[in-house]
Amino acid sequence: MPYAICHAETQPFIRVAIIQDTSSLRLKINGFYEIVDLGNNRVIYRGKGLNTTVTAYLGGMLLGNVKSKSRSVLIKSPDPSAISIDGRLFRGNIELIKKDNLHLLVINWIGLEDYVKGILYHEASHYWPKDALQAQAVICRTYALYQMQENSGKDYDVTSDVYSQVYGGKTSERYRTNKVVDETSGLALAYNGKIFPTYYHATCAGRTEDAERLWNIDIPPLKGVACPYCRESPHFNWHYVATIDEAKNKLIAAGYKIKDISSIWVTGRDPSRRITELEISSPGKIIKIPAKDFRQLIGPDVIRSTNFEVSVKESDIVFEGFGWGHGVGLCQWGAYFMAKKGYNYKQILKFYYPGSELTSSETIRF
Repeated sequence: MPYAICHAETQPFIRVAIIQDTSSLRLKINGFYEIVDLGNNRVIYRGKGLNTTVTAYLGGMLLGNVKSKSRSVLIKSPDPSAISIDGRLFRGNIELIKKDNLHLLVINWIGLEDYVKGILYHEASHYWPKDALQAQAVICRTYALYQMQENSGKDYDVTSDVYSQVYGGKTSERYRTNKVVDETSGLALAYNGKIFPTYYHATCAGRTEDAERLWNIDIPPLKGVACPYCRESPHFNWHYVATIDEAKNKLIAAGYKIKDISSIWVTGRDPSRRITELEISSPGKIIKIPAKDFRQLIGPDVIRSTNFEVSVKESDIVFEGFGWGHGVGLCQWGAYFMAKKGYNYKQILKFYYPGSELTSSETIRF
């Protein structure tokens, strides 16, 4: 277990992988700092002010003039605005791990509340209604707690990208979102006293999805609800045209043996109208593919959801779709319009996660 965590004494800490594979990075520290060898938990260097490149080599790591033979070191500073990695400021401590390929894994050890401050600006617009932001802060915190539980035996709990929650460190903090985090400090959602993954997405387009259809989780708060609130979302409808060659090449790259695409059929939809499976006609064969896999192959930013109609027209594939995201949990634009109508954040959370309880993170069972 790493040495100590700065600025997290009164809150749980979370380990965020901010860089997962790099040959070098730029490290800048304003003020006092110390470097701890995590192989033996000893301080190997103390200093003031640093601006250098960090690299790994066969025998360890090089941080300016400081050499470490350990697999990992921890950089600590008493100043929450002191440490900068590749131009971004981070609160807490920074762990550097040398990987087998002599690249670096960079982990920010950060207090949970400070972590939520570093993601809220990215996950919801800071000018949104206060109650929509409060609901978002609670579910971001809850999702983080769940990942801390699931990944306790790994090098880190979450990544800093869309595969966890987008995190930009102190650089991404804003006054209004920080205030919302402070106002909901320590609050999380539970079901039967246990933490659960509070998934969320941009726009459900009428009904949220049952989590069991995507992941191995079957609890009432994630079964899906009819949502009448997001009709005015800018992402309610979408349109995309892909060339047949573009789709074919992406399918081939994913391992599908396909020569051409003559037609695409929808062969299954679930109660939320999202497609479960597609059939693709290629010369001499029919290929079946789950819609969620097809969306990832073509690109989740262009095939914005699995709720779409599809047709092949000459050399193009035309998609007409609804909503953005996997559809599970809170619909962010639905929450926005609920808040605009006067619903408070507790009502918003109850609506999108029926059967859940708002509680203190300190009382939740892991």
